[in-house]
Amino acid sequence: MEPKLEIRRLSALMPASGRMNTKIITKPEQAKVIDVSFPPPWRGERPIYINFDLWSRLTKPQRDMLLLQTVCWLTEVRWFKPGLYQGLVVAGLIGGLFESSQQDAVGVIAACGVSTLALLRIWSVNNSQESQINADTAAIRIAQRRGYSEVEAAEYLLGAIEAVAKIEGRSTLNFIELIRCQNLRSIAGLQVF
Repeated sequence: MEPKLEIRRLSALMPASGRMNTKIITKPEQAKVIDVSFPPPWRGERPIYINFDLWSRLTKPQRDMLLLQTVCWLTEVRWFKPGLYQGLVVAGLIGGLFESSQQDAVGVIAACGVSTLALLRIWSVNNSQESQINADTAAIRIAQRRGYSEVEAAEYLLGAIEAVAKIEGRSTLNFIELIRCQNLRSIAGLQVF
């Protein structure tokens, strides 16, 4: 497989928001088929690392679905989306500045603690099984616009999750992968166990 051609094909497959925010990078030395790190708020571009030697062991539809799911998860991580926890981060920072001007060390610690807890909550919500399942659902919707049926897309993504575990030498799926597989089986109309 020629990485440059595959990167071009995958970039064309991505939704427009994915093309703007993500970048596919070849990384032949990694042990994972596809790898992303949780994007920090200061990083605009979100890299997706692919080991194309391992990637070529997947079928084309499995590769498509795996990439779409990864892109959907990455584009849904939003640190600055207006919400309760983002408001708590801002309130904690403002409170910390105010308490600092009042030279109140306990107040500064309390305000910064509120901000830290809110940041941890934002991180955990974006790393939850629910965010992964939402990314699966979004990937299936995008795949339907790319010519796959809902059932086909769910089956290919399910097959990709299981195949990646085998390629990476893992004997079992992790908890989130098991939950995702169960959800994908129900979408595909397969027996859920």
